[in-house]
Amino acid sequence: MKRENKKQQTRQLNRKILERINIIHRAIKSGSYPDNLKLQRLYCETTGYSKVGEATINRDIDMLRTYFHAPLEFDRHKGGYYYSNAFEFPLNDISAEDVFYLSAAKTLLSSFEGSPIYKSISEVIDFVTDTQGLSKSSLLKRIAVPPVPKVVTNEDVWKKVIRSLQENAVVDFEYSGRWNTKSTRRRVEPYQILMDEGLCFLFGYDLNKKAVRLFALNRMKDFIVTNEHFEIPDDFEFSSYCGGGKFGAFMSEDSVDFIIDFYGDARPYVKERLWADNQKLTDFEDEEKTRIEFSSTQVLKVMEWILAQGANAVPQTPQWFAADWKKTVKAMMKKAESYINN
Repeated sequence: MKRENKKQQTRQLNRKILERINIIHRAIKSGSYPDNLKLQRLYCETTGYSKVGEATINRDIDMLRTYFHAPLEFDRHKGGYYYSNAFEFPLNDISAEDVFYLSAAKTLLSSFEGSPIYKSISEVIDFVTDTQGLSKSSLLKRIAVPPVPKVVTNEDVWKKVIRSLQENAVVDFEYSGRWNTKSTRRRVEPYQILMDEGLCFLFGYDLNKKAVRLFALNRMKDFIVTNEHFEIPDDFEFSSYCGGGKFGAFMSEDSVDFIIDFYGDARPYVKERLWADNQKLTDFEDEEKTRIEFSSTQVLKVMEWILAQGANAVPQTPQWFAADWKKTVKAMMKKAESYINN
């Protein structure tokens, strides 16, 4: 008997076990006094599986009784299980409001559809919400994420990255970057996974470059989790490297102080959000502009942000950044003129 309890304690809960236990619970709660054979048949009918062993159902019943403390009894006259007192399976004790928010969370994650994390999270959410026996709220159709480009992440790479994070293990892989398309071998101490605009990134310390770097998972090949381990530093979080900026998954080594002027319909837009921890906004009504001052290490993202506003955003400082902006605008004008003249 003691041996059985020890084995029961080491049995880990997973989605399939919870699925079976929930089906068993519903059958018992219905008052139909199901026996083992009926529970086997019901599970196969509900899930579509061809068979499930008697021993498996017995273990699930034992877990329902010992792990979840269900007041489970067997009626010898009626030949089946019943609850001697009122009992609700914890997984089913979730409010309709919480079910709605869980389903909404899946919708909000839809921009990462095609990534392993979306698949795993959506399966868990579907399982939890489906166990409630509630129809999907029509209100969910009123919450949506606009369509965005999908990036498919290699599931094998994803699993190995997760493993490396769990073990604090150095990883080794082939990588071709956005600007340097030549494939090179990288050795990295992985710190975090970042999710931004449908892309998944690995943030970590590049042992070759001797600096922190970002790597897009979809550009990784021949990914190896080594047996070499490292101690994660106190300042491992990506946000601590952004210089206070909030422009997504990009950073450079040095923090830059920006001054940018916004005009026209970009004025209310820039005032609607917190773009950096130390941002300062000033309206110049006589010049019909709003000036924002802030610090960030995310230089490329700031440049993309400004260019997206067209003629309504003009960088003032730093001077080298303003010069880069002018150079880019002139190149765009030159290309536009060649198309217009043709």
